[in-house]
Amino acid sequence: MKKDVILAGVGGQGILTISAIIGLAAVRSGLFLKQNEIHGMSQRGGDVHSNLRLSDKEIASDLIPTGKADIILSVEPMEGLRYLPMLASDGWLITSTEPFINIPNYPPIEDILNEISRVKHHIVIDAEKIAKDLGYAKAANMVILGAATPFLDMNFGYLEDAIREFFYHKGSGLIDTNILALKAGKEFTLSHS
Repeated sequence: MKKDVILAGVGGQGILTISAIIGLAAVRSGLFLKQNEIHGMSQRGGDVHSNLRLSDKEIASDLIPTGKADIILSVEPMEGLRYLPMLASDGWLITSTEPFINIPNYPPIEDILNEISRVKHHIVIDAEKIAKDLGYAKAANMVILGAATPFLDMNFGYLEDAIREFFYHKGSGLIDTNILALKAGKEFTLSHS
């Protein structure tokens, strides 16, 4: 088993939380894990991304080679396109439809979604709406993670356990909502791929 995952988004969207949840689940799964992250200007709405490599064998580097990512998991559609050259020809782009407009010349969302529709394997999901419908808009990152779970080759229960562990100090209500968001994202992908 080997999965190379690029997580992409903007500061404050929960990229590093997604990475931590997958990492905890990987440890429970007995997998090797390497990760790096870039979030230099994240507090000003800048790019945040992470390379996450999972394998049942030792991993030499934390960097994913160009054109070798199995999954680009993006909580912002333009950030998903930014890393498209990293995606393998049979890889999946999973992205939220909701733009985070942090620059004055942000392209029209229709143009961005049109470009995404040209990617051979893609899942486009309105994660914010799903999270809001569940009563907690900040769980949009867990909806996106859930949408990626059919391609991660990880035990779904380990991801649920990782959410319980990660949010343990924030109470059972927040844990339950994030697990519901995870499940909603998974169900969306299973019904749209």
